[in-house]
Formats: sequence, C-alpha cells, structure tokens
Amino acid sequence: MTMIVQQETARTGAIALERRVVSTKLGPAAVRIQHAAGSGNPPTAAAEVYLHGAAGTWTTFSTLLSTEADADRVLIDLPGWGESTTGARLEDFSVETIGRAVVEVLDSLGYRQWNLVGHSMGGFLALHIAATWPERTASVAAVSATTFAVSAAARGPLRSLSGFPGFVGMLLAMRSMAALGASGSALIRAIGATPLMGLLLSPLFADPSAVPGHVVRRLARDARPASFDAAVRATAHYDFGRWRAIRCPVLATRGDRDVFTPPSDLSRLAALVPHVRLVTIPRCGHFANIEQPEQVLRLLDELRVPSGRRRP
Repeated sequence: MTMIVQQETARTGAIALERRVVSTKLGPAAVRIQHAAGSGNPPTAAAEVYLHGAAGTWTTFSTLLSTEADADRVLIDLPGWGESTTGARLEDFSVETIGRAVVEVLDSLGYRQWNLVGHSMGGFLALHIAATWPERTASVAAVSATTFAVSAAARGPLRSLSGFPGFVGMLLAMRSMAALGASGSALIRAIGATPLMGLLLSPLFADPSAVPGHVVRRLARDARPASFDAAVRATAHYDFGRWRAIRCPVLATRGDRDVFTPPSDLSRLAALVPHVRLVTIPRCGHFANIEQPEQVLRLLDELRVPSGRRRP
C-alpha cells in the first residue's frame, strides 16, 4: 500500500511546486506537483503527468512549465532516478513494475485520470500505461519514445551496433560505469564539468553549440548508470502487441536528427495504435523539450483540444 511520507512546497523560478515523496513497491518516488487554480481535493480533472527518460529526471520538463496550469501537473522522479535513487529496487525492474509504480503514485495523490507526457523511456512507459489502464488515460504524448529499436538493442547490443550506434554506444558506456558502482556516477559528474561532456552528448542534439552549459551539466548530474541499464534490459522481451489496446489519442514525435528514435519506430507504432499522430520536428535531436520547447507545447495543446486550451 502506498502512502505519502513527506510533503513540502517550494518555488522553481516563478512556479510553485509542491514536493511529495510517495512509497511504491519499487521504492520511494519523489514527486513535484504544480496545482491548477481551483483544483479540488481530491482532484477531479485529469492530471498532466510527466515521465522522464532513462538518462533524466523531472527537470527534463522544466522548459515546458508555465506559471499558469489548466490542470494539475505531476512530475515524477521514477524510482532509480533523481531524488528517488535511495531504496530503489532495480532488481525488480520491468516495464510492468515501473508502470505500476507510476499508477501507485497517482492513486496516492488522488488522480483518477491523466494525460501522459513521456520523453524517451518515459514515452515507452506512457504507451504501456495507456494500454494497461485505457479507461484512465485521456491522451499520450510520446516525445522521442525509445521503443522497438531499443528493445532489439537490449536483446543483442552487438548485433545492433552497426545500425544503431548512438544508442548502443551509450548503453555500453553506461554498463561500464554501472560496473564501477558509485565511482562510475562520480566519474560522469566529473566529466560533466568539462567540455568533454558536451562533445560526448553532441549526437543527441541537432545544434550542440546552442545547448547551454548548465543543461549539459544537469544531464551529467542526472545520469544513473545502473538504472539506465536496468531500464534497457526491461524492454528486451516486451510484448508490443499490447499497445493495440490503447484507446486514447496518441502524439508520437521524433527530431529530424534523432539518433535514438529512428523513423521505423514511429512507423511500427502507427501500425499498432489506431489513433496516433506522427510528427517529425525539424532542427531537433533527441531532446525536443530542450531544443524546440515551443513546438512541443503547441503539439501538446493540439493533442488535448477540445478539452485543453490552445496557446495563441
């Protein structure tokens, strides 16, 4: 049974975020909530739920936040990442258990329905939740979801190396760092303070020179090699046929220079999911929320119309 074990309110810039820590079967999950004006207790409107990737935290989505929210925004550090690292049970990781942990968090907070926004691994997770809890999922935005190609790489990294070098290279590097334990994470953070990290991360962006240094340092700080490896392994034998049960509208995007989400991933998704819109974002790599946040916000508004309000 889940319970809220900590609660506090802080401000990120001009945005007030309530912080809670919720226990789940995979370990504690730190959560930030931006409450909409007039939101009830318990909440009655569908929440906007943000799910980060295997190399991120809730801060992945900071560029998408605004001072006013039409619905409560829930940003989760998944067990194993960010402020949810301590006590995470990586040995129990699977797509199913991580999905259940998200729903445990949302149930504890009183949300009965949700609009899911997932980046990278978070997009994979959002699609799984939509298929497993279709009556509770109002929409899914999968931003550069890492799905079919990553699953194949998890089953055979060396077989995938020639066709998927960017991801396989990162996977092998993360596994090497994970083998070093805490020293591996410390090494990544140390490199993150040097220009070398910008060079190592450059394949993830369409214009690496335009990415602020603090973003590069944050990505290095957020790296959790063992969690990354466990998450990738969890995708290896996933049954993608389950996604035929998705009923809600789905937005699936990739950057036109995205090395982690190939065009074939979107094509295969469209063959499974009946109500999907595919968008390739120009001048963009794997992190559209960093390189093209205004475009992502417009697409999210369009996905939620008529229930949402379109930005001018």
